Order: sequence, then structure tokens, then C-alpha cells
Amino acid sequence: MRAWILALTALALSGCDNNEVGDVSLGLFTTKDIKVEVLQDPVVTGVTCHISNIEADLDFADPSDMGIACRQTGEITAQMIAAIDTGKSGEVVFKKSKSVLFKSLKIRRILDQKTQTLLYIAYSTKETKGSYKHSLSTVPLWGTKAYKPAVTQD
Repeated sequence: MRAWILALTALALSGCDNNEVGDVSLGLFTTKDIKVEVLQDPVVTGVTCHISNIEADLDFADPSDMGIACRQTGEITAQMIAAIDTGKSGEVVFKKSKSVLFKSLKIRRILDQKTQTLLYIAYSTKETKGSYKHSLSTVPLWGTKAYKPAVTQD
């Protein structure tokens, strides 16, 4: 009996996350919930993203669907932008396991230098029903200390 209680407690606590800001039940007769987490970019600290995804408490894998919305919530400086990977693939800023079978939810930051915009793409690392699920949000640098006007030639 004691092992059963410990197992149930561990299962309940596994859903707890200090980044969680919302938890929406999908109904009385389901074990799936929409979890909403907040993530502050670790390098560009003036950007905050909210990620929503479904967690299935009693399954071995969570669904791959997710949504992301990122906004400027503080100062963004040229020094922050200089510290990020500016290649076309950008860099992973967040990773969360979604399965015991190596499926992950990742958030990748990419800089579009031409439009001076940060792109944040959330995606699943495992194909589901013929598709890799993904969602995109953008944060323009316009109006920040990091914005560099385009050089025009006369």
C-alpha cells in the first residue's frame, strides 16, 4: 500500500513545473490537460515566451501539438544580440521531454538579420501522422537598443 501511495505522489508531482503558469483541463473524463509555461530567453532576457502544450498524465508520450507566443517584456540590447548564434539554424533555448521514446519539445531562437526580428520556433522532434508539429512567434527589434537600421546606398 505504501509503495502505491508513493507511486501516485510521484506521478502527481511529475506534472508540477516551476515554469507553469496555467493548467486547463480538457474534461472530466480525460487525463489530458493543456499546460501553459513561461520561458524567459536566457540570453535575450528582454524576451518572454509562453508555450502551451498538452500533457497526458497516464500515457507514455504526450501529443506533439504546441503553441508559442513571444513578446518583448524588457530591454533588448546590442550586447545580447551579439551573444547569440546568428546562423540560419539559430540555437535551442529550451528543451522538454515529451515521451519515453526520445520525443522532445524544443524552442529554437533564430535571428532574421534582414528584418531585424527574432524568431522563436517551437517544434516536436518526432514525426506524428506524417508531420512534424511546429509553431512560430516573432519579436521585432524595432524600437530596442539592439535595432540596427539598414544601410542604404545612394
